[in-house]
Amino acid sequence: MPALRTGSLVLALMVSAHSANLLADEPAPPAQDTAPAATVETEQPQATKGKLPLDELRIFTEVMHRIKTAYVEDIDDKTLLDHAIKGMLEGLDPHSTYLEPSDFKNLEESTSGEFGGLGIEVSLEDGLIRVVTPIDDTPAERAGVEAGDLIIKLDDKAVKGMSLKDAIELMRGKPGEAIKLTIIREGGNKPMELTVVRDIIKVLSVRQRVLEPGYGYIRLSQFQMDSGKEVLKAIDKLKDEQGDKPLKGLVLDLRNNPGGVLQAAVEVADAFLSDGLIVYTKGRMGNTDMSYSANPDDPSNGIPLVVLINSGSASASEIVAGALQDHHRAVLLGTRSFGKGSVQTVLPLSTDEERGLKLTTALYYTPNGRSIQAEGIKPDIQVDLAQVTHNRTENSGYREADLQGHLENGNGKKGKLAKGKKADAKSEKPLDERDYQLSQALNILKGMHISRLKADQSDATLITPSAQASADTSEQTQAHQP
Repeated sequence: MPALRTGSLVLALMVSAHSANLLADEPAPPAQDTAPAATVETEQPQATKGKLPLDELRIFTEVMHRIKTAYVEDIDDKTLLDHAIKGMLEGLDPHSTYLEPSDFKNLEESTSGEFGGLGIEVSLEDGLIRVVTPIDDTPAERAGVEAGDLIIKLDDKAVKGMSLKDAIELMRGKPGEAIKLTIIREGGNKPMELTVVRDIIKVLSVRQRVLEPGYGYIRLSQFQMDSGKEVLKAIDKLKDEQGDKPLKGLVLDLRNNPGGVLQAAVEVADAFLSDGLIVYTKGRMGNTDMSYSANPDDPSNGIPLVVLINSGSASASEIVAGALQDHHRAVLLGTRSFGKGSVQTVLPLSTDEERGLKLTTALYYTPNGRSIQAEGIKPDIQVDLAQVTHNRTENSGYREADLQGHLENGNGKKGKLAKGKKADAKSEKPLDERDYQLSQALNILKGMHISRLKADQSDATLITPSAQASADTSEQTQAHQP
């Protein structure tokens, strides 16, 4: 298939008439997946070249006339035609849609990562809004919203039965305006109310932290335009935090990542690959056939990698996961991903640049030629989300050595506490005790690191005797020289 030089293409959010943005859309707001723009004025699929069917047009005209004359309420032509256009697109697939001026604004906000809101990542759970996490230094965090909170009301409007998109629209708004959240918190006796004042939110799509000495964690919540660069910075920060010691392993968390900018997904995958194809797209228009390959360097230096995915990992997340899996660069852990493998193109209308179509124009494929559409990415290791439970006697840090007046070690080692002193019973908090998948990912990384060390030692053992034999032969030869 033909490959295009991505450097010659222009990445755009809002484009002029006769141009298009490629999108790999998401199952839930707010992210939209955007790829380089491409002109479409001379591109026409062969099947579309022909006359419109007159009989069907006559039927359409008659239906419209009947509605105008017989519908219980008066309705204008523009409203009817808008509904007709929406119906044409929404009848194609879940991701094709008619874009009105407000939709273009939302598209720009979601891909740039800046908007007026509260600063929380949310998901839909049993008809209620679950707070995945409050974003650092945002109105929600400052107001006391915590991860795991269930939002049951927004300004006294019950969210039960409300779509996630509608709930997000209610939470967004003008900076400075307040909204009242009624929440249920685990362990609480009754619902509590929090007032949050909206502000301009700059979504940080990438966060990193050290899980344990030598093991890093990168959370990628959505693919924004600068996410690729931010992942590289996160890797460098984790390396710097290790000092003179190497980074032994890394977890890349793509769970509940709905997608985002396609080019960013390519850059993130490229951060862990040194060569080979990352993704390619195929459609009916020539400019939708594109391919992306890795640059000849691996910024991660081959660090052992585990990628976390689940049913909320969609589109651009699946591009990254699929590429790393096909190249055997990472172990994928979690549950099967969402299965959104189509690409959308934003086509502004030549008659009204504030309106347009978001139309499915291509499917994308992993390096091995897999289409993810409606299938998803199957993890290498299936691990369902569960809560880690800990036995207090094993994890509290309270052992024989902490007992008041304990006996000394039989090998002569002194006891930690002298008689008469109180034992410190303060327990150590287990790592990520509520995240079983992450806990398992860390265990796998430790196993990968040990396996690598053993392999290196084995190689050294194989090399050393050979080198020694060569040296002995050389010495014997020199001893017999006259």
